[in-house]
Amino acid sequence: MTEKTLYIVRHGQTDLNKRGIVQGRGMDTDLNDEGRLQANMFYNAYKDVAFDKIYISTLKRTQQSIQQFIDTGIPFEKLSGLDELAWGIHEGQPSTPETKSAFFKLMRDWTAGRLDSKFERGESPNEVQERQKEALEIMMSRPEEKNVLICMHGRALRLFLCLLTDKSLIHMEDFPHQNLVLYKVTYDGSRFDIADFNNAIHLQIH
Repeated sequence: MTEKTLYIVRHGQTDLNKRGIVQGRGMDTDLNDEGRLQANMFYNAYKDVAFDKIYISTLKRTQQSIQQFIDTGIPFEKLSGLDELAWGIHEGQPSTPETKSAFFKLMRDWTAGRLDSKFERGESPNEVQERQKEALEIMMSRPEEKNVLICMHGRALRLFLCLLTDKSLIHMEDFPHQNLVLYKVTYDGSRFDIADFNNAIHLQIH
């Protein structure tokens, strides 16, 4: 395996993000004005990095977040393994005391190691990690791609960082995030290391 640097970002803000409504894999939403502004700020901060390849999920909010990089001619590929965890029946639903309680219970399940727990018609962390492993295998099978930009989703990002750093998924909450925050991860040929943790400097108005 050859060396690689992965620049992993969460997509920019959508209206459902702003309203605190869970999106998940089944909601194919657009960025809002704030999300487009975040995308522009990230592009301006990282446009001079010589990215060899871009990987995004199949949901359009990830492509919209890094479209400016794509527009410069950098090749990109959609991988369903990078899609957000499916929250099933709760996707797109207004937040109520009942749904909040259901989410807290599910999070407690996960951090307690019950990683097959999921909502009806949703996905468990274990299921998401299986498709992430396939996506990672594809990305790592291309040694010519040294600098890689990956745009994905909040919960999926937490699980993916556990996968890269060889942590149990019960530690997913160790990886905070916000819209268009960056995790820079280096691979030295044998292991992944987080070189930049939850970096949001590019989102500050200078």
